[in-house]
Order: sequence, then C-alpha cells, then structure tokens
Amino acid sequence: MKRVLGALLLLAVLAAAGGAAFWWWRDRRITEFARTPAGAPGTKEVIVPPGSGPRRVADALAQAGVVTDAELTYAWLRREKLGPKLRAGEYEFTLPLSPEQAIQKVVTGQQKTYHVTIPEGLRLDEILPLLASSQLKLRLDRLEALAADQAFVRKLGVPAPRLEGFLFPDTYSFTHGYTEELHAAEATKDPAVHLDGLQIVTLASIVEKETGAPDERPRIACLFLNRLRLGMPLQTDPTVLYAMMMIRGKFVKNITRQDLVTPHPYNTYTVKGLPPGPIASPGTAALQAVTHPATCTDLYFVSRNDGTHVFCPTLQCHNAAVQKWQVDYWADQRRRARSGR
Repeated sequence: MKRVLGALLLLAVLAAAGGAAFWWWRDRRITEFARTPAGAPGTKEVIVPPGSGPRRVADALAQAGVVTDAELTYAWLRREKLGPKLRAGEYEFTLPLSPEQAIQKVVTGQQKTYHVTIPEGLRLDEILPLLASSQLKLRLDRLEALAADQAFVRKLGVPAPRLEGFLFPDTYSFTHGYTEELHAAEATKDPAVHLDGLQIVTLASIVEKETGAPDERPRIACLFLNRLRLGMPLQTDPTVLYAMMMIRGKFVKNITRQDLVTPHPYNTYTVKGLPPGPIASPGTAALQAVTHPATCTDLYFVSRNDGTHVFCPTLQCHNAAVQKWQVDYWADQRRRARSGR
C-alpha cells in the first residue's frame, strides 16, 4: 500500500511540476512574442470598432498582418488585463513592429491623423471642395449640407448663422480649431475695439481680402474701424464680389458699375456698417490686426498696383492719390505698351 501511495504522490508531484513547466514555458513564449518586432516593412491600417474586446482586437490585428498570431496576441492582452483600456478608432501601424508596441498605440489612442491645409483668405465655397479632395475623402454634398445647417453651425459654437469665415486657415491634424484662435484674439484685444466675436471675424475677413501686405493689415483695420465709428460706409470691393456671388451663385472677379449700386446685405457700397458675416476665412494676422489695430486717422486708401496702398485721412488726399495711382499710372502703362517700352 505504501508503495502505491508513494507512486501516486510521485505522479502528482511530477504532474504539478509538468503543469508548472508548461505554464512557465507558455508565459515565456507570450512575452517573447509580444516583444519581438515582426512584419515586412510597410504600413497597415486597422479599424477598431467601439466596444471591441481583446479577442476582436487580436483578430483584427492578425487579419491585417500587424501581428503574426491572433491567439498569442489575445493571450498577452488577457494576461496584461488590457481589455478595458482598448480604444476604438482608426490606427496606422508602421512595420516591423512588436505586438506590444502595436497594442500600446490602441491603448493610448494614437489614432491615424489626417492633414489638410486651408490657406488664408479662402471663401467657404473654395474650402469645402478642398476638404472633399483631401485624404479625408469626404463627400462634397454632405459638407455643403452641413455648412448650410444652422442647427449644426450653432452646435459648433459659431457665433453666426453660417460657417463662412469660421473655418480657420491652418494645417489641420484635428487637434486645432478656429475657436481657439478667436478666443486668443478676443482675450487680448485693444479695449478701444468694441466688436463682438462675429464682428471681429467679419472685419478680419475683409482685411484679409483687401491686402496681401502683412504690415498693412493693422492700418487697414484702423481705417475701417474709423469708418465704422463715423458711420461711413466701408465701400470695400471684396464685399461687392461676395454679394454678387451670392446673387449669381458663382464667383466672378470683375466688378461693374451696376454691381456697386446693386442692393445686398453684403454690399458695403449700398449698406453702412459691417456685412452680416465674414466673406472669407481670415488668418491669425488679420484677426490680430482687427483686435490690435494701428493708431491712425486714415479714412481712405488707394492701391499702388503692387500689392501695397497709399493711405489718406482726407478726401482731398484720396482724390490726389486716385489721380496718381489709378488715372495717371494706367494711362502711362497704356502709353508704354503702345510705344513698346
């Protein structure tokens, strides 16, 4: 009997030792697998749907070729108790990569980022096609519908019924937005500037379209603020172009005499004060120019035909500048063209 009991005890000890050895070997195998980079050089994309558990994530990574063994990946996730920490999203993996590194991206939510650049001064009808043709692969008709949805615009916190002017020019990685720029400009604005958020962006959009010379923006902002204070019409051509676009349904660069006198809320030749909203998306410099304008007495400005302007405080000065830079300048250009010089 003692021999039988001894044999059984020996078998139990051996079985326990064998089981312990197996689990030790398996644990070591899981660790080595998790820490060993694998995969041919390249990139792989994986979508982790909301509510995905360890099994689903392990299978998705294996099917995409990010990891070589779904079972070992699942075992490692379970062993490390990472299930509750997995985050849904779209992920991009650059191989070779270890399973541990791949899972770390999903745990920390390092989702794939898309980049799209919105240049300064574009109108909404120019920005939406730009977004639609970007890496985002968005539908233009859907973007246009959202831009026209006032409830959606209000939900975004835009202080206007339309998105025009509030798609802030920047290179986006979906971590930066217009609202932050506007708040920054408002927070430090000159106390003498009595404009609310919508008015700041509206005037900044006009400043943006009026000049390509950065150093002129604060002075042009000052000029328009002077006109607003005195109750003078702004009489700025970019608003006429925008008004005609809204009337015709398409943008035309040329302005006719009839355009100047065509009544429209955005035509600042026929309506005093600011238009109802922005006419383009102003950049940081234009926003800063409006909230920190130059000190000036200017009420008029005339183009020098090289991107810069002559500024005048009086109508007499303005008329002289028009004669020199518009009438005489272009007459001289025509003479030169005829003479071949």
